[in-house]
Amino acid sequence: MRAAVISDIHANFIALQEVMKDIEREGCEKIFCLGDLILAGPQPRMTIDFVKDQNWTIIQGNTDKLISDFGPEVIEMMKEKYPIMANAIVDDMFYVEEERRNFLNSLPPQLELEIEGVRVLLVHGSPRANNEDILPERPIEEIEEIIKGVDADLILCGHTHVPCGYQTNNKQTVVNVGSVGRPMTPTPLACYAVIDFENGMFNIRHKFVDYDKETAADLIRARNFDGADKLAELLINPVQRHV
Repeated sequence: MRAAVISDIHANFIALQEVMKDIEREGCEKIFCLGDLILAGPQPRMTIDFVKDQNWTIIQGNTDKLISDFGPEVIEMMKEKYPIMANAIVDDMFYVEEERRNFLNSLPPQLELEIEGVRVLLVHGSPRANNEDILPERPIEEIEEIIKGVDADLILCGHTHVPCGYQTNNKQTVVNVGSVGRPMTPTPLACYAVIDFENGMFNIRHKFVDYDKETAADLIRARNFDGADKLAELLINPVQRHV
């Protein structure tokens, strides 16, 4: 079975459309989504409505939880750490009515699956926390500590927007599938993973897909909240993850 694994769409419907075309070309039978459907992107309502209508296996990302839990405490926490994102989430709430928030709230934080004899764990950040970073070049000892107690053969994550992969000394595989909608790579192409499962084995490829970044950036700017121009520029020149 061939599956696509996507994460961190962040309301970038333009990027998602191009990734979906590539997934179709790849002949994927299943799509797994690791969360962060919206927040700080160009088209939140269009993105969430599209995703709701898909027959995907989806888990909840950390920003999905922030939006579903939206209230004064969330705003204050974000203002302290990430002021532009605080402005973005307030603006997002104009597009995320109760039904859409309920959908985000209904998503499970993690999922365990068995695919063709392979035990798979879907997480957003890590098995320990939805906002823990699994980034390239972390010492393998740290990765092994992060997944301690997990008996899956394959752990799939996102959150950092940076694709990478690890093979542990216990022969477990950890793969960060990157980001569809807000890639944080030197060449900011939408990124996802294609996995072929067969008879207890699997093969993984990261795929990089170009899309119209300039139009997506213009749509963010047009939302006109304080900091929208900076978020727009980061789609074209991703120099930092958090703002």
